[in-house]
Amino acid sequence: MAVIRKAKLSDVPRLVKIINDFSKRRLLLPRTASDLCERIREMTVVEEEGTIVGCGALHFYSTEIAEIRSLAVLPTTQGKGLGRKLTEYLLEEAAQQELKRVFALTLVPEYFARLGFAEVGMETLPMKVWRDCIHCEKYFQCDEKAVVYFLDEDARLEADNHEAVVEA
Repeated sequence: MAVIRKAKLSDVPRLVKIINDFSKRRLLLPRTASDLCERIREMTVVEEEGTIVGCGALHFYSTEIAEIRSLAVLPTTQGKGLGRKLTEYLLEEAAQQELKRVFALTLVPEYFARLGFAEVGMETLPMKVWRDCIHCEKYFQCDEKAVVYFLDEDARLEADNHEAVVEA
């Protein structure tokens, strides 16, 4: 049975391995042990039989918006719904913080679409996002898509109105 819980500092070596294995395949940005120690409160893990098999983080940008990042489930445990459970856990955490929306940058927008996220233009994201992007080797040829999940109906309506103005 899978257990989802907040990460602990003792999880950092395993998190570095999981995240950086995905990074080698150009699926995630790499993270150092130091970076993960500093951001451990953002991290959530999924365990099977006491072994961490996946992780994800909820990184706050303001009182209204956060990013799901470093979302990964080991290939050997994919297809069991662990990624979905982890994502739903992070969305619940965002709702508890009374955020209006959560976004992700992804190569797999269809995964997030199945969970209720909508694809949006990168220009709709906070400028703070780009401080992480400048460290990415794909910065000038970014192939990631931005997706957003609205936790607040007013935020969805505001985004729809913004898109209508941009298109006009």
